[in-house]
Amino acid sequence: MVSSLDVVSTRVNAAKIAVGVTFAMNGLALAGWLSRAPAIRDGLELSIAGFGLLLLCMSGTSVASIPLAGPLVQRVGPARAVFLGSMSMAFGLAVLATATLLGSVVLAGLALLFCGFGTSTWDVAMNVEAADVERRLGRTIMPRFHAGFSLGTVGGAGVGAVASASGLPIWAQLYLTTAIVVVVQIMVVRRFLPHVDPEPGAKPAMTAGQAWREPRTILIGLILLGFGFTEGSANDWLAISLVDGYHAGDTLGAIGFGVFVTAMTLGRMYGGPAADRWGRVPVLRLTAVAAVVGLLLVVFGGSVQVALVGALFWGVGASLGFPIGMSAAADDPLRAAMRVSVAGSIGYGAFLAGPPLIGFLAEHFGVRNGLLCVFGALVIGLVASHAAKPLPTR
Repeated sequence: MVSSLDVVSTRVNAAKIAVGVTFAMNGLALAGWLSRAPAIRDGLELSIAGFGLLLLCMSGTSVASIPLAGPLVQRVGPARAVFLGSMSMAFGLAVLATATLLGSVVLAGLALLFCGFGTSTWDVAMNVEAADVERRLGRTIMPRFHAGFSLGTVGGAGVGAVASASGLPIWAQLYLTTAIVVVVQIMVVRRFLPHVDPEPGAKPAMTAGQAWREPRTILIGLILLGFGFTEGSANDWLAISLVDGYHAGDTLGAIGFGVFVTAMTLGRMYGGPAADRWGRVPVLRLTAVAAVVGLLLVVFGGSVQVALVGALFWGVGASLGFPIGMSAAADDPLRAAMRVSVAGSIGYGAFLAGPPLIGFLAEHFGVRNGLLCVFGALVIGLVASHAAKPLPTR
């Protein structure tokens, strides 16, 4: 005879798999089109500056939508919010495919608005669900979910590379990605943990204003900001710093980026047990030190070989800040949605402000010296790291 405990355990394990898949799908949907960015730019006949402005349609909408995601998740639950966000992303990809087919810049801009809203809503909701699963399992697995996202981006980049090499038009690839996202997400959200809808007229567990006034939530947002800047800077500038700063070839630049991504993924795969054993705060501080070592080796190493070792340390150092910060923001299940939304609003500012800031510094001081501003971000994350300490159980 099956006990109720066995039923709950089976449901939680099914939700764990579903959340892992949705993290991977989020990465696949994002990287699948970004890996073909040059083809999209050429298909729309845009200059580099024009394409940069087009990308603002997504990044700006994404950052602006994060504060709206918390109330939505709190109201309808993570499963419905993930479904809404993923379908918005899929719709945006389909419209983007049509835009490249027709050569319409206006339609492409509209598509990226849907993608920006979709990816933000999807991101906040899946982190809230992941934190709930983590709580019920009683061990730290959030980093593994974020490793799933990293693997999804690798898969999306691989799909883009294969499609490009085989001569598959970008619009065809985007339509295919849309179909995959729709089919998979319809299946996985059914496995999420059940959500109890609030009573009609009931007051929310927390409002956005209350969350913005919480010092701990703001500090967690600063953790996300610091480590997010550390991660995003490497994503955008590491390969370029090897090519321009050390006069390496494009292949070595790609290898350096690959070393970083691999190290970050492995750090997320195996960082959860470390956080359980030594605690969130010591692990965050240790990874910050690793990132500092990596950054020093990349900037001042003097050779490509040393810089590649630096990329390894940088990847490990950037791996756990974001997932551990998300876990900390979601410690209280009743207030998780709003706190994740507010902390995420602060953290994702790094991905919006980081690339142009480093680009400006690189233009005036060189790309390697421009990366030194990452030290400032690491200091912010390090100083705020004490806020990741788990809330006392009630």
